[in-house]
Amino acid sequence: MAQTFATVALILMALAAAVQIIFLIRRGERRDPVSHWALLAASLLLFAVTVDRSIRISFPAVTNTYESLVFFSAVVGAVIFVLRLVMKSTVMRFVLLGGTIIALALLMISSSPLAPRDIQPPIPALQSLWLVLHVTLAFIGEAFFTVSFVAAIVFLVTREEERKAAADRIMYTAVGIGYPIFTAGALIFGAIWAEVAWGQWWSWDPKETWALITWLVYTAYLHTRLVRRLRGKASAVLAIVGFAFTVFTFFGVNFLLSGLHSYG
Repeated sequence: MAQTFATVALILMALAAAVQIIFLIRRGERRDPVSHWALLAASLLLFAVTVDRSIRISFPAVTNTYESLVFFSAVVGAVIFVLRLVMKSTVMRFVLLGGTIIALALLMISSSPLAPRDIQPPIPALQSLWLVLHVTLAFIGEAFFTVSFVAAIVFLVTREEERKAAADRIMYTAVGIGYPIFTAGALIFGAIWAEVAWGQWWSWDPKETWALITWLVYTAYLHTRLVRRLRGKASAVLAIVGFAFTVFTFFGVNFLLSGLHSYG
C-alpha cells in the first residue's frame, strides 16, 4: 500500500508540474486553480507513506535515505501549497513550478537504487526523540530554503522590477521562516541528540560541518538584509549558495563522504 501511495504521489506531482507549465505558456494573468491541490494530495499520500513505515518499525520513519527523501518531498509540497494560498503575486506561479519540480526530483531519487526501500528498525543510536526533532525540523527549514532558492532564480532571470520586488519578498519571507526552524532542528536538537547518542555535543563530523556551513550562509543572508540593509542580486546569490550547500549536506555527505551520519 505504501508503495502505491508513493507512485500515485509521483504521478500527481508530475501532473501538477505539467498543468503549471501549460498555464505559464499561455502567458495569461489567471492562476491555475488545480495544480496546488494535486500537490497537496501528493504530499498527504507521502505523509501516509511515512506513517505506514513508522507503524511497521514502531518508530518515526525518517532515519534512512529513502524515508528522508519521501518526507522531504512531502514537506516541500506542503510548504509551497500553503504559500500558493497566502501569496497572491503572479511570481508565485514560477515559484510553485520550481518547487514542484524539486519535490518531484526528490521523489524520483527515492525510487532509484540510491535509496533502498527496505523496512528495517533503526539502529539503537537512531532511536531517540531528539533525532526525530533534529531530522524533521531540519527538513522543514530546508523546504523553506527550497522556496527561497527558486525565488532567487526568478529574481535573477526576470527584468521586470515589480516581479523582482515580489521575488525578493518571497525569498526573504522563506528564509525568515526557515532559518529558525533549521537552526532548532539541524543545530540545537542535532547537538542534543549527538550528546545523547555519542557522548559529545559536536564532533566535526562531515554532515555536522556542512550543516554549520549552510547555517552560516543563511546567517550571512539575514545579516546583510537586516543589519547592512543589502538586498537584490547579492541576496539572491546567497540564497542560491545556501541551497547548494543544503543539497550537498544531504546528498554529497551521504554518498561522497564518510562519518557518523553515513548511515542516514
